[in-house]
Amino acid sequence: MSNPSDLMEIKESAIREKIASAQSMLDGFDHTPRLAKARDVAPSSGRSPGIPGRRRFRSTTPGLVTQSTARAEGVNLIARVEATSDDDDLMSPVQAGVLHGLRRALATALTVVDQYADATGLSALMKDNLEGKLASSQSTAFSEGLAAASVIALHVFANMASFRLSTLHEAGELSVDVGDVEEVLTDNPQLALTGALWELDQTLALFADDDTKLIPTVTAFLEQLMDKAATRAANLPRLDAFTSVAYRVEEDDFEIRGFEAASRARSTTLTMTFKKPNEVVGNHIAKYQSMKLSKMLMAYDFERKLNPFADLGGFIFTFMGDGLPGTGKTILIQMMAGLINDYCQNAGYPFRYANLSTESIDSYQGKSAQNAKAFIREIIDPNVIGFGTIDDIDQLAGIRGDRQSSAGQLEITAVLMESFAGANTVVRGNCTFGMFSNYPEKVDDALRQRASARFLVDGPQTRDDYIDILHLLMGKNHDIPVGDHDLFEAQAIKKAVKASYESYARPKEEALEAVFDAVKKSTGKLDTIAKLGTYLKAIQAADPRFTGRAVKNITDAVKVRAMDFELPDEWMEDTSLFLDKDYDTKRAMIADLATEITVDMVIQEINRYADSEFRYADKSDEVAIDNMVRDFGRQEEAKRRYLEGKG
Repeated sequence: MSNPSDLMEIKESAIREKIASAQSMLDGFDHTPRLAKARDVAPSSGRSPGIPGRRRFRSTTPGLVTQSTARAEGVNLIARVEATSDDDDLMSPVQAGVLHGLRRALATALTVVDQYADATGLSALMKDNLEGKLASSQSTAFSEGLAAASVIALHVFANMASFRLSTLHEAGELSVDVGDVEEVLTDNPQLALTGALWELDQTLALFADDDTKLIPTVTAFLEQLMDKAATRAANLPRLDAFTSVAYRVEEDDFEIRGFEAASRARSTTLTMTFKKPNEVVGNHIAKYQSMKLSKMLMAYDFERKLNPFADLGGFIFTFMGDGLPGTGKTILIQMMAGLINDYCQNAGYPFRYANLSTESIDSYQGKSAQNAKAFIREIIDPNVIGFGTIDDIDQLAGIRGDRQSSAGQLEITAVLMESFAGANTVVRGNCTFGMFSNYPEKVDDALRQRASARFLVDGPQTRDDYIDILHLLMGKNHDIPVGDHDLFEAQAIKKAVKASYESYARPKEEALEAVFDAVKKSTGKLDTIAKLGTYLKAIQAADPRFTGRAVKNITDAVKVRAMDFELPDEWMEDTSLFLDKDYDTKRAMIADLATEITVDMVIQEINRYADSEFRYADKSDEVAIDNMVRDFGRQEEAKRRYLEGKG
């Protein structure tokens, strides 16, 4: 999807013209379920016999509703919402807020559908169909246009209603698991909306048994509906006219950007203990890249909804930090979250941090995927600066084909893979995701390769590092002299990072060293694209898991190296120097700081990335061998016991 910079305003007068139709839908309609199975719930008429209700809404588009033998069911959503509190004859403010939000969202969805139909010629086809003049040659365009308009109507309705309801309900107050939404119809927009409202009515009857559960139930349903509509849209043609334009409803401060979920720009309240960079000993490259990435995020332009670093090719969307237990992964998270939090507070930007933990794994089918999607949605919100972490990802995400991986773990793996490098992934540069693990070899290969950057978290390494960390952790309640040592001199970041990068002029893993030496012997110095490509192919021959995605990750890392500079601290402190400037100015300022890509950079990044893959592969193979040895031992013991029992 494109990143439109101009917003097309949806006129208030156009929305108001649709209010009557939206009101009629809420007042009542008949619907025959097609895909979902009707639940055993009480009718939502809400009226005593003999008292006339308002006229029911009926779809008037002829010849498009497939006939069904199922019973048509009357739906009155206003009555259903009122029934969530039966101890008061008057509608509560919460109930009124929900109904106003639904009506407003329905009217907006119908307006957007009209604009889409006018822009694509669907309006003319609908008129021809109504008059019986639709040519057979136009039937495919007609049906495809209606299907596209249907998913647009569903997503805009669910997106805006959820956005409106977010002002009435704080996330996390109460959550309701409503299950999957099934009645997602694409025959035409009116039928799609009435089908969704029918299922919402069923959902409210089952889950909203009191006023406090009304908004959480509706919100949970709308989120599921958005996901289903977006998934359906991924396989439909004729949607460019919608996804290539960004809309704005001024009165609601609501933006429509294709099939992205909108949300209020609210920060999370962080309770973690932040760490300062000087409190992170060792881990030079990881610390340096974390500090750079923290400032990169701040270059995001909220008007353009794009970061110049993402535009120029030097942004880290996903990274993996791996190392032995106790080497400082948690401290790195605390440092990075603290830096971004402080920068955002100074700039007045909303900042959102979330961690996907093992508590997200649920035995209920589909719930783990829902938890993972909610985590992703919270962080990628283009209205905030986001930092998402997945600690101990080897425990959280399962390996496909591994019998020891639970269904919940595999669901999380699928969601993360699609979110980090899927067909609908849009990298705006407002957020980053860090995956951390003590055992990265236990992470699914394809998921691990979606981490475009690798942060080796190896902790303190040198004598100077251990002296520095001892002094740091001892605190001030002592008078032990430091001795012959310059405190924290070894932690001078630029000097340490330069040495760390240069150390990758040669690989460090023994198996990769053999490949490197063999290629250099046959080609000579690696100083051309052809020779570097020969080296990459030789790595792939040694490890088939080294694929084209690995090459992409390497080139991304090289582009990051070309941006091998930290934005000046002054730019973060005085917002007028950089943060307050327009997108084009910020992009030009960043481009001026970029350096030229060198052969040494490319070799170092190839070796850094390939080293990590060979390290993971060796450990992964050892783990597999250990498991097989354990299985063989069990078989032998079982055989022995079996024979003893027979004897």
